[in-house]
Amino acid sequence: MAGVQRFEDLVAWQKAREFTRQVYTVTRHDNFARDYALCDQMRRAAVSVMANVAEGFGRNSPSEFHHFLLIAVGSCQELRSHLYVALDCGYLADTEFQDLMTKVVDLGRTLNALRMSVANNRDKQLKKPRT
Repeated sequence: MAGVQRFEDLVAWQKAREFTRQVYTVTRHDNFARDYALCDQMRRAAVSVMANVAEGFGRNSPSEFHHFLLIAVGSCQELRSHLYVALDCGYLADTEFQDLMTKVVDLGRTLNALRMSVANNRDKQLKKPRT
């Protein structure tokens, strides 16, 4: 993460932003939009991923950043589950579902890679001798 000055520079946040845009787009469809509970829950989970990456980054603490990334990963998993509900209810066509599922799985991998990198940096800082 050397050289990253803003959360907007993080690939994980950029992917989360794009996925959130897609969630908002698909949940605007008539039948989907009428299922207020699922629509709202999916939108909240998508926004949660973005927000937790940003908030964790802003804490300037590897331990806190790691914690917020864990929350973002959880929200990403929640979105995967909601996609199945949307498919089963007929709100998404198979092709839409597959596209969104591919993207949310990729987002989860990106978040986990960032989480592991942050954890490694945190662990290195904890092992440094104090002067």
